[in-house]
Amino acid sequence: MLKVLKFRYFLCALLIIGCKENVEKKKVEPNENGTKVTEQETLETDGKVILFYGNSLTAAYGLDTEQGFPQRIQERLDSLDLHYKVINSGLSGETTSGGLNRLDWVLNQPVDIFVLELGANDGLRGIPITESMNNLQTMINMVKDRNPETRIILAGMQIPPNMGADYATQFKQMYPALAESNNIYLIPFLLEGVAGIPELNLEDGIHPTAEGQKIVAENVWEILKPIVTTGLENSEILESDKNTMNN
Repeated sequence: MLKVLKFRYFLCALLIIGCKENVEKKKVEPNENGTKVTEQETLETDGKVILFYGNSLTAAYGLDTEQGFPQRIQERLDSLDLHYKVINSGLSGETTSGGLNRLDWVLNQPVDIFVLELGANDGLRGIPITESMNNLQTMINMVKDRNPETRIILAGMQIPPNMGADYATQFKQMYPALAESNNIYLIPFLLEGVAGIPELNLEDGIHPTAEGQKIVAENVWEILKPIVTTGLENSEILESDKNTMNN
């Protein structure tokens, strides 16, 4: 029963659309429904770029963007003196179809690490698994075609069994299947330790609080850390990272 209630919280969280970014914007592009949406300005940096591409979870719905997990990752990188620039390209309500439509424009900037966090809205709408999977595969192909050296991280998601147990199971299995077939990195479940836990969500009980976003950041960092620290002095990185986690 507790698991069912947690999934209900998670379901409501992903159904709510709308997030106002408190960052400087540049271009305006139409989404799949013809609605105008803004995209964060392309950033010029001497370091490497990590692009988080997703929906309201990436966009930090209900919070200042500084409290979202992409910004928490930026702070972690800075604390370790790792020269990466995080770009938050999250859009509330985004589906895999909408993400596919705007990806070509987003990839106009060079990207060293691409974190793909899409699909949950597909699952909640009952979009056929094959369609969502094809869209995700096409996005992965586009990133690889633009730059074969880009590291891709796929954020795994889960949905409640509202569309049927078989559908929910196939949805969950879609992510590891894609990660394995494409030889890319996988975050098993982005919201592990957060989804459905009231004290880690906002007053409405469905959106992650700043504390919840910290846990999401740790889920991401567990996969990202080995990529960004490869070849560096492990003892120094481990000690600095430990101090950061304690703050």
